[in-house]
Amino acid sequence: MTKLTRLIAAAAAAVVTATLVAGPALADPPSGVVPKPTDIVGVGSSTLEYLFDQYSHDYDATVSAKAPHLYSFDATNPVTGATDDPITTKQGCKPIPRPDGSSPGITALTTENGTTSGRPCIDFARSDRGREPSDPPYAPGGVAFIYLMGKVVTWAHPKTSDAPDNLTAAQLTEIYNCQVTNWDQVGGKNAPIKAFIPQVGSETRSEFLIALDITEPGPCVSDLATKADPDGTLQQDQGITHALHNPATILPYQTSSYLAQWYHSAKCFNPSCTPNSSGQVCAPKGSQNLFGCDTHGPMVLNEINGTAPTIPFPLTNATKKAKTNPAFPAAFVFPMYDVVPYSTASGSVNHIPPNLVGLFGPKGWICTSKTAKTDVFDYGFFFLHTCGTTY
Repeated sequence: MTKLTRLIAAAAAAVVTATLVAGPALADPPSGVVPKPTDIVGVGSSTLEYLFDQYSHDYDATVSAKAPHLYSFDATNPVTGATDDPITTKQGCKPIPRPDGSSPGITALTTENGTTSGRPCIDFARSDRGREPSDPPYAPGGVAFIYLMGKVVTWAHPKTSDAPDNLTAAQLTEIYNCQVTNWDQVGGKNAPIKAFIPQVGSETRSEFLIALDITEPGPCVSDLATKADPDGTLQQDQGITHALHNPATILPYQTSSYLAQWYHSAKCFNPSCTPNSSGQVCAPKGSQNLFGCDTHGPMVLNEINGTAPTIPFPLTNATKKAKTNPAFPAAFVFPMYDVVPYSTASGSVNHIPPNLVGLFGPKGWICTSKTAKTDVFDYGFFFLHTCGTTY
């Protein structure tokens, strides 16, 4: 669902500083480009959108002008931050509302998909959730979930904090159920806990609550809801919202986003990460990620059950090669997927359609190329040895 928006109009930025933006490299197909029927086009998860923007840039540089190219539409409009704006995924396809997240992307692939010149208008859906009972089956007429990479969700507090640096999963559950309300109850200072959680619909919120086996957080937990936005306004995986800058704060944070922001993304032009007169927030240089800005602010990641979320840990300015720890407590580790139509056609592999095997298959570009593996690392995910397998 909605994440940190990459680019927004300067006027809109003055209204809500929590609506964040990323780098100047635009996602979606370049302006004026509508993908061809033979191109490979995806929609869906915002958690994966920056990585797939980079994939699109890097993969398309390896193929000829006439070969199928990879295009990935962001979950929200990369210029305005709008949700559900109309997009034309390929030449000859009817415009559809932009799918905003994993489930809307899967729905667009399976029940709203059209065809053009005998090809689907959407070839895949990015998903940071696994198969659910309501999804089409792993069978003819259904879909295949392709394992690609993994991520970790942990918790964070400001660098100056009343909290301890380690909490158990049980303690986190008690905090977010409002059964524990003071940091001295879990080994911290004598100070009331200020628990935050991102807005309704965000992947980080959903996954953190799933890991804690909580349906909804308790009444002491804030997502900065307002009367106009009762589902909350706190954007996920960022630490620049001023309300978070309190020693008593705790909030969930994806390790992948944190590593990508601190070590591989450009600094914002100003502390609030609002756009400059050109509508940009940061300017990537050299080998920095083309998509996303550094918005981690004063937040630091912390351990769960005594296990570090990254290797090495704790993080410093010098640990630029830090990686997500795949041995983190299993409840907080999540595989990431592409979802494709289930195929039995000649040339399919693991029921991946033949035209997608070279990209998503176990011997495809994403699972085997050095560039793609570097992209996975730079955006903070970890490589799965099951990459390209399906279920």
